[in-house]
Amino acid sequence: MSDAARTLLRDWLRRQLDGAQNAWLDEQLAALAKDPSDSTLHIALGLVPRRLGKADLALSAADLAAADRALPGWDPRGWSVTDAARILLLASLPREGKPFAERFRALCQTADVAEAIALYRGLPLYPDPETLEPQVGEGLRSNVKAVFEAIAHRNPYPRQVFDQHRWNHMVLKALFIDSRLAPIEGLDERANAELARIMCDFAHERWAAGRPVPFEIWRCVGPFASDTTLKDLARVLSGGAEIERRAAALALSACPDENAAKLLSGVPALAKEIASKKLTWATLQ
Repeated sequence: MSDAARTLLRDWLRRQLDGAQNAWLDEQLAALAKDPSDSTLHIALGLVPRRLGKADLALSAADLAAADRALPGWDPRGWSVTDAARILLLASLPREGKPFAERFRALCQTADVAEAIALYRGLPLYPDPETLEPQVGEGLRSNVKAVFEAIAHRNPYPRQVFDQHRWNHMVLKALFIDSRLAPIEGLDERANAELARIMCDFAHERWAAGRPVPFEIWRCVGPFASDTTLKDLARVLSGGAEIERRAAALALSACPDENAAKLLSGVPALAKEIASKKLTWATLQ
């Protein structure tokens, strides 16, 4: 964690906690600096919810802007006081001694759901984040939606660290557990042709089974659409529900193929909304 990020996190907690709670947290930080053993860490992490409570971490728009300046992409919306304190304790561990990745893996293997959520939410703030990737991959396999979303949503770690295979797996897994794609940071930046193919295969499987297709998948398809894929988008544009039609139009607007422009011209009202920025992926949510 950068010094600026650590300072912000401590300041937010200091502002929200009372005197006794702040004193206790300072004592734990000092104890870990002096004795960063597993036992000292486990005791501190375990006592956090009892000593500090589980209230939401109160953050203003200015706080969120400061977070992004301190660590690009850092978005702590939805964190609790317990999450913030646990992450601060972990991120403040001395760099010497047992590798952080080893300690992180051991903590994840014994964590309950609430603990796992905090551990994964803190990913971008920990030292040597690339070394944590194997354990993060294990976390993505969780069928607990909140644990998966602690990694996938409002977290810059996947965008920065995952290779294409891991990234595509995460996006597809989100669909299987009915998790939204919009909160995934870097969704447009990390779009790729292989993911577009996977999304189209997913759509065909759902159509064949008579099941609805999440409108968000077309966001991953648009920039790479051609031939068969454009036929899929035309199908949605002509016969989908209103939100699906709007998603298909947005996907077509991102496609460089001239045939996409022709399809989009067939829905002039939607094309006009897109051109005027009234219809975007953000407004569609």
